[in-house]
Amino acid sequence: MQVLNATQKVPVYSLEPDKTGNKHFRVYHYEGGLPGQADLLVPHRKSHYLLVFIRKADSRQWIDMTPYEVKSNTVYFSGPDNMIVKEGFGELWSTGIAFTPAFLSSQDNTSLNDLPILRNPYNGHELLLTAPDILFIEEIISKIRLEYEQPGEWQQRMLAAYLTVLLTYLSRLYTAQFKGKEKSAERQLLKQFQEKINTCFQQYHEVADYAAMLHISAGHLSEVIKNQSGKPAIKHIHDRLVMEARRLLFHTNNSLKDIAFDLGFSDASYFNRFFKRETGVTPASFRTEIRKMYH
Repeated sequence: MQVLNATQKVPVYSLEPDKTGNKHFRVYHYEGGLPGQADLLVPHRKSHYLLVFIRKADSRQWIDMTPYEVKSNTVYFSGPDNMIVKEGFGELWSTGIAFTPAFLSSQDNTSLNDLPILRNPYNGHELLLTAPDILFIEEIISKIRLEYEQPGEWQQRMLAAYLTVLLTYLSRLYTAQFKGKEKSAERQLLKQFQEKINTCFQQYHEVADYAAMLHISAGHLSEVIKNQSGKPAIKHIHDRLVMEARRLLFHTNNSLKDIAFDLGFSDASYFNRFFKRETGVTPASFRTEIRKMYH
């Protein structure tokens, strides 16, 4: 598996339109053959969402530090914030559906953004399917593929309608597989807090900052988050910083100083103390040990 050298930024790949010219929605379909995609062998992010139904494959990929042996009859999914790297390409039988946040926001159904499969509160990226699931997903995907090949006045609405059905169905599977909890006002506050962290963790490291964004007191936010998640609000912020630090340490050769700066720390020594306090090892030790394990 490749890593980025110290002078390389983590690339962010946009959705490249195919012959249809659609810049916000694309369907990929492979039946054994696979075009060269060497750029996916380096750690990268995508600027869009990607759902892939794998019929048959023999490959391995990493999503946010988790390795996945790609299984047949399984759905894999990722979003704009996830760090992805492939270990190689073999033959692949699959259909992938890529769509941008702009495609979602252009639809009348704004609640799509709140679906579990897109919010991904459990940071999962693999959905195991039963035989009925496979039949249903194959049917919806076939409709999407057919519509995708027929540009016209109603195409975008039809694609959005089919995508809504697919995302809703996958969200039901996601909730069952990852044991999602019933929604409540306090549970919603936890999700909002986590979403704010995911967006702002590099700029803001204090609970009070997020309380101000959510228009509540820091004390109330801390109490609700502790009750709903079992861990203090500040720990959520620290965990997100640690996860991003681990990604950068594993997937890049950036210096500790550069990583500290990227994560909003004033100096490398403070970042070093923070990481060791949270994980029990220094950033340098983590980088050495994790690469020994997976190379």
